[in-house]
Amino acid sequence: MNVPLLIERLRAAYPDAATALHHQNAFELLIATILSAQCTDARVNMVTPGLFARFPDPASMMRASQEELEGMIRSTGFYRNKSKAIRAASARIVEEFGGNVPRSMEELLRLPGVARKTANVVLGSAYGLAEGVVVDTHVYRLSRRLGLSRGKTAEDVERDLTRIIPREDWILFAHLLIFHGRQICQARRPKCPACPVNNLCPSARYFLSGTVPPWESRGAARRQPSRGAARRQLGRGAARKRPALGARKKTVRAKPARRAATKSAAIRKKRTVAIRKKTNRPARAARKRAR
Repeated sequence: MNVPLLIERLRAAYPDAATALHHQNAFELLIATILSAQCTDARVNMVTPGLFARFPDPASMMRASQEELEGMIRSTGFYRNKSKAIRAASARIVEEFGGNVPRSMEELLRLPGVARKTANVVLGSAYGLAEGVVVDTHVYRLSRRLGLSRGKTAEDVERDLTRIIPREDWILFAHLLIFHGRQICQARRPKCPACPVNNLCPSARYFLSGTVPPWESRGAARRQPSRGAARRQLGRGAARKRPALGARKKTVRAKPARRAATKSAAIRKKRTVAIRKKTNRPARAARKRAR
């Protein structure tokens, strides 16, 4: 892969590539990024104006009630756990960092609800610090399609990208791939004929011929950032409660027991009927003779 040519073409195709999350400072970007988990940037941008007008800084956000915050961000999904993460992160920013969003990867990862993707977004877009490459679903998908990585996790893909992408392009490169993924290289139907880098992409010839690249086939391992990952990032409470393994086993075993009980009842009924017939036999014979 000719990485410099790839970046040059993408830069020409998307000269305005930047984060789509509206923000005025690092704190607003942090909160908006937490809200963007499994939610579109457009939806987040509809929620944040009212949210930041009501709670403009970490101190006010940490004092927000859980119920009020949930009501304001409900439309972004996972609103209960996002609310908990936002309030807890705001409290830690106030208590440990003097009300300022930290400027290092290590410190950002100590905030509730913050993983590497969120930390990279804040460092890159708010502070201009290239500590890594943002890997969301678009960057993950395109990195594999372009042959830049065969990593099976977001962390693997980020590690591969930091090796082959010049550090000065780490921040911009993620924005370019996100823009390209939204407009051209979509998940289900990539628009390869209109793609400015189709002759550099090893996946294009498969899509143009109506097939799927082998690295995207069903048999291939694909562990993109998922809903489960979002739940784990925001907290264990976000995961849906499922019955314990033992409880499920009991449910499965209860069915044969019910069938056995039904069968036993039927047998008892037949026996009762037979006994009654035997007991009433002389009476029936007398009635026949009377007729």
